[in-house]
Amino acid sequence: MPSTAARTRWRLGLTTTALLTATALVPAPAHAEDVTDYAITVDPSAQGAAIDDTMYGVFFEDINRAADGGLYAELVQNRSFEYSTADNGSYTPLTSWAVGGTAEVVNDSGRLNERNRNYLSLGAGSSVTNAGYNTGIRVDQGKRYDFSVWARTTSGTTLTVSLKDTAGTLATARQVAVEGGWAKYKATFTATRTSNRGRLAVASTNAAALDEVSLFPRETYKNQPNGLRKDLAEKIAALKPGFVRFPGGCLVNTGSMEDYSEASNWQRKRSYQWKDTIGPVEQRATNANFWGYNQSYGLGYYEYFRFSEDIGAMPLPVVPALVTGCGQNKATDDEALLQRHIQDTLDLIEFANGPATSKWGKVRAQMGHPKPFHLTHLGVGNEENLPKEFFARFERFRTAIKAKYPDITVISNSGPDDAGTTFDTAWQLNREGKVDMVDEHYYNSPNWFLQNNDRYDSYDRKGPKVFLGEYASQGNAWKNGLSEAAFMTGLERNADVVKLASYAPLLANEDYVQWRPDMIWFNNRASWNSANYEVQKLFMTNVGDRVVPSKATTTPNVSGPITGAVGLSTWATSAAYDDVKVTSADGSTLLSDDFSGDASKWTGSGRGSWSIQDGAYVQTDTAAENTMVTAGDPAWKDYDLHVKATKKSGKEGFLVAFGVKDTGNYYWWNLGGWNNTQSAIEQAVDGGKGTLMTKPGSIETGRAYDIDIKVRGRQVTLFLDGKEWGSFKDDQPAEPFRQVVTKDAKTGDLIVKVVNAQSAEARTAVDLGGAKVASTARVTTLAADEDAVNTETDTPVTPVTSTLRGVATKFTYTFPANSVTFLRIKQR
Repeated sequence: MPSTAARTRWRLGLTTTALLTATALVPAPAHAEDVTDYAITVDPSAQGAAIDDTMYGVFFEDINRAADGGLYAELVQNRSFEYSTADNGSYTPLTSWAVGGTAEVVNDSGRLNERNRNYLSLGAGSSVTNAGYNTGIRVDQGKRYDFSVWARTTSGTTLTVSLKDTAGTLATARQVAVEGGWAKYKATFTATRTSNRGRLAVASTNAAALDEVSLFPRETYKNQPNGLRKDLAEKIAALKPGFVRFPGGCLVNTGSMEDYSEASNWQRKRSYQWKDTIGPVEQRATNANFWGYNQSYGLGYYEYFRFSEDIGAMPLPVVPALVTGCGQNKATDDEALLQRHIQDTLDLIEFANGPATSKWGKVRAQMGHPKPFHLTHLGVGNEENLPKEFFARFERFRTAIKAKYPDITVISNSGPDDAGTTFDTAWQLNREGKVDMVDEHYYNSPNWFLQNNDRYDSYDRKGPKVFLGEYASQGNAWKNGLSEAAFMTGLERNADVVKLASYAPLLANEDYVQWRPDMIWFNNRASWNSANYEVQKLFMTNVGDRVVPSKATTTPNVSGPITGAVGLSTWATSAAYDDVKVTSADGSTLLSDDFSGDASKWTGSGRGSWSIQDGAYVQTDTAAENTMVTAGDPAWKDYDLHVKATKKSGKEGFLVAFGVKDTGNYYWWNLGGWNNTQSAIEQAVDGGKGTLMTKPGSIETGRAYDIDIKVRGRQVTLFLDGKEWGSFKDDQPAEPFRQVVTKDAKTGDLIVKVVNAQSAEARTAVDLGGAKVASTARVTTLAADEDAVNTETDTPVTPVTSTLRGVATKFTYTFPANSVTFLRIKQR
């Protein structure tokens, strides 16, 4: 925490007698002595967009061990010995188990049931020990833990079950007598001390078969059986989400669309299919996870519905559309398979909403929930890169759903990006098809989010509504949270178009990370909120019911001409560059290099293997990514860049950079990117990249290409082999000062939400348009250094609450540098 002296640097520009009484003091980021003046004008007599209670929600996908080893409270890893190389090349059926004596995993007719294919054959006098997740099984002194196992034996045996770590026992051992065929046996432990490195051991006096070896904390979220890890569930519940989107993501629309049966040869790489995930846990199918590990499906559709209900959120499941995405990009043409998946989707709605007397409603009731789950929204498909093939199948699903359940909102999508050919084609199809709602996904740089606050201002108010199902800036630092907050003011202002929005991903186990950033981080002993979480929570718990129109002045001098040096790079590709020439607008030569000598004009990043070969500058390492070398002056502007490029080998094409200020700030023309399937203009700001325009296309190996880039002001025109490829004007200012005002119908509060994403304070004249307001307001502030990151042991981004006195219809408030501030002002 900053020192007391540092805290006192804050200045508040308040008119009349306005004072701030803090319940906690806001830390001062760097450069707080700088001040920029702004004005916010509110029109309380006008009526903005209504905001639905369900606007903000969460998206749960089993990525980063979010389910097994995460939200699902099971402490044993690989409890039914189903791990396979289909899940991960390093896996065996005994992954996470250590054997003492003799034991083998068997797949034969002696199994527990047809869908649980493997079981453990444990020799007499032998034992197996499970290591759990992370550093081991976490137990807390005095807490109770419930053990269970399915077992059978031909001659009777005694199982000794123990919890221990390297220092000794963690609980009194339990003995379980086993006789006869498969049966479930239980025991309870009370931990005698706390440990993060526990191990669960099961020893048998005689030969025995074991399956579904389980250890659960007695204390789960709301004490539900087969329940959820309490601290993680509570963090999600604290967001007060309006909906829960599940189960994915790439889990939904990747892999085989076949079922788990003898007919499919027990297919182990399937799309997520809901019927695999319900019923008794020992009868649920196993499956490979797209993200490189196993899914036990202990956390399945029933648990998702139950959790949504427990936290007061609308359930929003997503089902496969039989067109794979996430790089697989294959449409399934099997009519019988399509019909089966459509029927499965209708059965899902019956499972959620049908009476307990219906076929699938009865299954729900047998699982413990006779009342319906009140499903109203359902997504079909996820990020398909084949928009025409996807939409043809989507319409089949929608027609069947609407025929039987006309009140269900069926959600389509627009592919994996915020713009480009796939996006445009998908949106055209969605509009022409009069789709209810379209799911948009994008992950971009903080700068992109600052630039695109007005993204939805121009969307057709009569067209499909938007579900922003996945979005995040590229990082968990406070600058990322700031940019997302700035963007969210635009989402609220356009709440008549953007009906649902959820940050993604939700959870990450720090020892099993496949994707960053993430909202909530955890390990086996603790969990912590990212800076992004704090932003989401502040918005989600202070939404309001209607936008109150307002406007604000902008920041001066946030745009200028594109300036910078030039660069050459590759990505998992070997390429040769030659005849590089940079010419200023007046015709004078700024740089000319035909590589007939050395490469002294170029500065490397240290990545890749660059050398002069046959009069060209060649990068030969086909494994290296972003091998950029640069030349020239960062102050260059208004110039023409010419490069001759030839692909030698590898996965992609060329990366030709311009406007290069440093290694984290530049533009580049990415030719043959995304495994040589498309080309794009990307902009990097502080290390995070955003896409400005894309086109399909590939680069041929061995062919020489002439690449020309013309930079004038903020206008850029690109030529490939003498023909104009495209142009863009990067004239959207990265405005750091954003605001929106909403009204809480229940309390009458005006909620003034202000984001100041810059190192200067924002001294702001606030005009509430004659509204009669109380003289005090509740203030919640998030402020920190822009590079601050919350960790397990340090949380610099934490909300601070205070009371503002002297509020009137007109007052002045100085918003801290790098801050998000909410003022709740009561109306009289």
